[in-house]
Amino acid sequence: MNAGILAFVVLFPILAGALVPVIPYKKHLYMEWYVEGVVLITAIASLVMLTHRPQEAFVLFRLTGNLSLSFQVDGLGTVFAGLISVLWPLATLYSFEYMKKERHEKEFFMFYTITFGVTLGIALAENIVTMYCFYEALTLITLPLIMHTLTRESMLASRTYLYYSLGGAAFAFIGMVFILTYGTTSSFVPGGVLDGAGITDKNLLYLIYVICFCGFSVKTAMWPFSAWLPKAGVAPTPVTALLHAVAVVKAGAFAAMRITYYSFGTDLLRGTWAQWAVMVPVIFTIVYGCSRALKETHIKRRLAWSTVSNLSYILFGVTLMTPLGLLGGLCHMVFHAVMKICSFFCAGAIMYKTDRHYVHELNGLGRRMPKVFTIFTISGLALMGVPGLCGFISKWNLARAAVESAQPLAYVGIGALMISALLTAIYMMSITVRAFFPGKDFNYSSIENAEDPNWLMIVPLFLFVAAIIYFGLNSLQIVRALETVAAQLH
Repeated sequence: MNAGILAFVVLFPILAGALVPVIPYKKHLYMEWYVEGVVLITAIASLVMLTHRPQEAFVLFRLTGNLSLSFQVDGLGTVFAGLISVLWPLATLYSFEYMKKERHEKEFFMFYTITFGVTLGIALAENIVTMYCFYEALTLITLPLIMHTLTRESMLASRTYLYYSLGGAAFAFIGMVFILTYGTTSSFVPGGVLDGAGITDKNLLYLIYVICFCGFSVKTAMWPFSAWLPKAGVAPTPVTALLHAVAVVKAGAFAAMRITYYSFGTDLLRGTWAQWAVMVPVIFTIVYGCSRALKETHIKRRLAWSTVSNLSYILFGVTLMTPLGLLGGLCHMVFHAVMKICSFFCAGAIMYKTDRHYVHELNGLGRRMPKVFTIFTISGLALMGVPGLCGFISKWNLARAAVESAQPLAYVGIGALMISALLTAIYMMSITVRAFFPGKDFNYSSIENAEDPNWLMIVPLFLFVAAIIYFGLNSLQIVRALETVAAQLH
């Protein structure tokens, strides 16, 4: 396949998305058709490209010397690009119904569509310069989505998001310069590009890695950089679902994988103080995020703190610095995306149909909105790691990787996973219990107008929950595919 398709799947949604607010649609429905058409064309082209990989990189343009903006498909990029290509069309379909109550729809869908292309740019980046440029662009293009409602709360949240993201990018930039100076190439190479021969002080290498890892991990909301993510929940639910499940946070985890396994190299890092320096805050964040979720009463912020915890599951696999650890991280990156976008969309449907935003307001709604709350319950069970659902598969692989790594700190990580599972059961199932069992004295007439949403919201939810169950029962094929990606680094 011609390498030019790499540029198409990145640039087409960016350019077509920019036209959303300027096209004179005769009907509102035509705008929805246009947006969904752009997203579907991009997603189909992306999936075809991933199944028929171009063998060569595509150079968009050269910056200076050997530095260029280039795209290429490899195993790790296939996982991330495939994930967002499958989820984005469904998320867009859901957003059509949700955004009917919001203002400035054209501007919203412009940035929403452009974000698809920018995220694909990160997934398909051939070198660290390209990834960094699109990583920065992701911050700028998602900023208007967070401040979409233009309320004081959304403006403060967007400011916090910008400060954290730019600070993290500055740290990541230091790592990029280091790699460009001492690496054999700017491209991503399995095993890394730092041979260590030109570095007299290994502690400097370790320090730069820790700085770079923390910089990219800002977008994964690793402690102490967690505050921006729950605040971003003020954005419309289609935005927060993508922020917390697919685009922004997974871009941070993906970048952490790239620099650890493809730039610095695990052979240089494994067993050093740099590995412990990044693993300790990751393990802490697993428990910290769940603890904050347990205390939170706002539905979306509770799910946001849950995301904080689950993202560090992925980083825990990364910091094990073994192929099996990367497998566990990749499994959770894929399965968490499905589980969390499902739970966020359920929360959005509840808020859309009832205008209720807090956990204590959900009493009895399970009887009026049985589809939404049943799906929410299944996604909650999956996040807990109940066998038969996809969350169990990723947690099992992470625990197995931790045991086989034979690292003392990794055993602490297993303990953190167990504590997290218990806390997740409490903060997710407490919502289910309230919804279905409000008590014998509950007045159902107070919620008589509540009902399940229409097909635009329900269809994506059914597909997500079907994927949760399917991959929980038939995970062998996808796990073997991810195992092949991880094995390339051995």
